[in-house]
Amino acid sequence: MPVRYMIVDDEAPGRANLRLALAARPDWVLLAECDSTAAARCALASHDIDAIFLDIHMPAELGLALAREISRLREPPLIIFVTAYSVHAIDAFEVHALDYLLKPLDDARLAEAAQRTEAMLGHRQREAYGAALRNYVDARDSQRVERINVRSVGRIEQILVSDILWVESAGNYVELHLAARIVLHRITLNRLETLLEPDQFLRIHRGTIVRRDQIARLATTTDGSYRLTLLCGGTLAVSERYLSLVKSSM
Repeated sequence: MPVRYMIVDDEAPGRANLRLALAARPDWVLLAECDSTAAARCALASHDIDAIFLDIHMPAELGLALAREISRLREPPLIIFVTAYSVHAIDAFEVHALDYLLKPLDDARLAEAAQRTEAMLGHRQREAYGAALRNYVDARDSQRVERINVRSVGRIEQILVSDILWVESAGNYVELHLAARIVLHRITLNRLETLLEPDQFLRIHRGTIVRRDQIARLATTTDGSYRLTLLCGGTLAVSERYLSLVKSSM
């Protein structure tokens, strides 16, 4: 099944680069090429679009304004954001399982985004994607998140922040520890910490954040280190750096 797509970018070279790169993919069909969000709205009204390559920074109106409108649709087209944003803004896309391309365009990264889009469309995940997109645009206003959208192959799963008992670092990923399972999600622990409510979560170690209402007991081990026991039964190391914060929260 062909992927019907459109490009929204105020810069002609940017549109041309995407058009030429995607011309090599026979199943991708370009239906519209727009230099503004106003033109994009007209195209969306005239065409059945599966995917949009959307530039974020445009002079007349930000692409995010269009993304906000699209997020309210029941089964919106998938958006691949095109951006020159900093790494922190990129993390925001990833915590919500949204795809993006950095300028200047990288062919390998474009191929990855195209494959993810095809998988999402193949699994009929537009409704789940719409929820993830709404979470993203709403979280931009509050700077905090209530849900983390975890992407697996062709699918998006929503994890409620209120269900997270503790979080551990795993390189460029984090392990979200829930009551019955562990979910791996691509974001750094430092970045995720900025998105969590500090009155609900507490850093206890360089690689660990816990839910405050899970803290049950702090004990000293035989080697002089500290271990925190949670109400759920988990036990976690507490580093000297965060010891006073843990004690004051108990």
